[in-house]
Amino acid sequence: MTLSTRYNPQETEQRWYQHWLDNNYFHSVPDDREPFTIVIPPPNVTGVLHMGHMLNNTIQDILIRKARLDGKNACWVPGTDHASIATEAKVVQWLRKEKNLRKVDITRDQFMEYAYQWKDKYGGIILQQLRRLGASCDWNRTAFTMDPGYYSDVIRVFVDLYQKDKLYRGLRMVNWDPEAKTVLSNEEVIYKEEQSQFYHIRYKGEDGSEGVVIATQRPETIFADVAIAVHPKDERYQSLVGKNVLIPLINRAIPVIADEYVDIAFGTGALKITPAHDPNDYEIGLRHNLPVIDTIADDGRISEACTYEPIVGLDRFDARKHMKPALEESGCLVKIEDYTTNIGRSERTNAVVEPKLSLQWFVNMTSLREPALKAVAEEEIKFYPPSFQNLYRNWMENLRDWCISRQLWWGHRIPAWYLKSEAFNKETYIFVAASAEEALEIARQQTGNAALTLDDLRQDEDVLDTWASSWLWPISVFDGFNQPDGEIKYYYPTSLLVTGWDIIFFWVARMIMAGYEFKGQRPFNAVYFTGMVRDKQRRKMSKSLGNSPDALQLIDDYGADGVRYGLLSSSPAGGDLLFDDKLCETGRNFCNKLWNALRLVKGWEIAPQAVDSATAVNNQLAADWLHQKLQSVISQLDELLADYRLSEALMLLYKFIWDDFCSWYLEMIKPGFGQPIDQTTYDRTLDAFEVMTTLLHPFMPFVTEEIWHQLRDRLEGEDCIAGHWPAATVSDAALINKVEEAKSVVSSIREIRNNKGIKIKDQLSVFVQDTPAAQALLGTPGIREMITKMANLEKLETSTGEVTNSVSFLAGAEKFFVVLNQQIDHTEERERLLKELAYHQGFVNSVEKKLSNERFVNSAPANVVEMERKKLADGQAKVKNLEEALAQLGLSS
Repeated sequence: MTLSTRYNPQETEQRWYQHWLDNNYFHSVPDDREPFTIVIPPPNVTGVLHMGHMLNNTIQDILIRKARLDGKNACWVPGTDHASIATEAKVVQWLRKEKNLRKVDITRDQFMEYAYQWKDKYGGIILQQLRRLGASCDWNRTAFTMDPGYYSDVIRVFVDLYQKDKLYRGLRMVNWDPEAKTVLSNEEVIYKEEQSQFYHIRYKGEDGSEGVVIATQRPETIFADVAIAVHPKDERYQSLVGKNVLIPLINRAIPVIADEYVDIAFGTGALKITPAHDPNDYEIGLRHNLPVIDTIADDGRISEACTYEPIVGLDRFDARKHMKPALEESGCLVKIEDYTTNIGRSERTNAVVEPKLSLQWFVNMTSLREPALKAVAEEEIKFYPPSFQNLYRNWMENLRDWCISRQLWWGHRIPAWYLKSEAFNKETYIFVAASAEEALEIARQQTGNAALTLDDLRQDEDVLDTWASSWLWPISVFDGFNQPDGEIKYYYPTSLLVTGWDIIFFWVARMIMAGYEFKGQRPFNAVYFTGMVRDKQRRKMSKSLGNSPDALQLIDDYGADGVRYGLLSSSPAGGDLLFDDKLCETGRNFCNKLWNALRLVKGWEIAPQAVDSATAVNNQLAADWLHQKLQSVISQLDELLADYRLSEALMLLYKFIWDDFCSWYLEMIKPGFGQPIDQTTYDRTLDAFEVMTTLLHPFMPFVTEEIWHQLRDRLEGEDCIAGHWPAATVSDAALINKVEEAKSVVSSIREIRNNKGIKIKDQLSVFVQDTPAAQALLGTPGIREMITKMANLEKLETSTGEVTNSVSFLAGAEKFFVVLNQQIDHTEERERLLKELAYHQGFVNSVEKKLSNERFVNSAPANVVEMERKKLADGQAKVKNLEEALAQLGLSS
């Protein structure tokens, strides 16, 4: 079969992915093997593939494919999150555009029907796109957080927490998104520095005095003020405490109170107290038994509760603009001061968040905290990198109760019922149950009214926070609540979670709490945190900056393997990835390098024996060296992968394949023009190539599967994906070092050729100073033949003295002489030797400095210290040889 001149990912990838699907390689069922389980961080059902998804899922796929090769039962569960806020916004937009309908024009049931239509038509596109990347998920297990079984799990957990007094309904200050018209958790509020203004406003005394000046960023809220607070030790205001001042424009009297919360040095030292619109003011209001006046409606407009009519109905920011001239006209505006402050915005809509007093459902987080805190602190759950333990601990030690209710329709409806006869949000009875029928039984018992019917009850209108379903993901995808003795016992705890550090609070911590609360054990053994994907200027990728590439276009341009290489080549755990599409180009070039190596090897003619003894011994050395080097690489890979150092592992493989295999080994064994290669060397080359494709397969699955099948004829089921990860044996370090020294000799001779303009076809004579080490090097079978072939030498011999008309160089501690049939430029040679001497003297000085450090010598492992001493001895020998070479030129260093 004739191989194409270039690797074609477009033709290869779809074919092999379908082959893997057809052979059911991705599917897992419990058996007697060790399980290796990963659950995908479920992307929003509204999502499309972006760079963060690409990185995260490439890492997961690498680990899953490696587990398969290790003989484990690899199970990677895919799925999507219903994403309450994001999806509802999409559906509302779709209804308006496609159906000419508004949400207010239809019933809840009708909306949910339309929402499922939208989800079935547009949702889950990202899962199809992940196939393009090569994601080897068990698609038979695809889950959705609003699947019927999953839905019942979420309701079950709500009821369970309520019955254990770990979940309650209460009036609390919450983060309100006026655009989405829903409450937000603290983690869904993003704070950024923004320019704002301080309005210094005078509240005149009720007794006609000057009163007090306050400073506020929000003048539109003064009509909700119920007091002015000052510090009890602030001498400026002690005479005012207990008196009343008047709110400008409406002249409503409010008291001046003393509270230690007030910062004397901040602003004017006097604080307007608006319990409905500030969490700190709310706490002060509770301490002083102050009333609450809410003047901002759910949509961010000024409500009827505001008694200053000119701004009623205006958006809060339009109202703020109105306040400036009104306050100026009243004579109460003292000044406006520019300043910079942190403004909280909704993560979803970017709307400025409104602190709002609201009746919501909360989870008592302190009741769930301790097992989850202990698990990470004691490394029952390991974090990679470990530095994220501190971030996790700090958050867990400062937990606030989790507001889990959202004012939406799309999501898991809160399983709480109330009596229709009781006013909205003023209910005295709450009936929490998994169904309306169960709620009715509870209602009859609690009220003592056996005549109650379902018509007498109404269900809570709100749905649960999206994270209140996804925190059950590792349990629910294995039906762990309904079938506690089923698959969950085999697959749980899962092996590893791969996720971005930015959702360590949203999701990771809550899953850990859920695992211990509902299953009594950790949900996963370890967490690998990915960093943020940024551009090469370290900017976060975003549509607005135009620096976020189209993920699918990247795959079209560079192939999935090229993109996977580009993502992983500079992606340390937890560290930001500085993405440049040139990295993908390097990945594509690597695929072509592998392909060209395949074409070279498969193009050779094969003979039973080598053409001569020199070739035979050279090939024997090359194959032995490659085998030993490969064992060393496997051993290093095992260590790196065990620590999830995936980027380093890929770079190790890349360097070995590109440099050692392609640039050196294939050149070492390449037959002369018109000559064959011996069968033994050819077979050993294919063996090594197979091992390399297996090692590289988790990182670049498509090109390796294609090459695997091109190397040899395969039986059905003999696929690279189903192969076996090779076990490393102890490598022959002495042989590896000898070949490395021989490579150094060849490189130096090639450099001299290049510098002196000597053609490659012109053979050279080379001598090496006769020492025991030189005898040992050239006495190693194949070394002399390898150097002679690779450097195109006429002869390679030892010499007891200096060689005339030659240029010298050092390889290891050995001194070599290249005989030149041309006049040597002594000045040029002197400059070269001096430059080399300066380099080695600097190296020796740095090693001596390290070894003079007692702390290093006493604390470093003995083998590391010994290696440094060997480096010092080698460096000193090189300095001595260079000084002698300069002396031979009649010079002094």
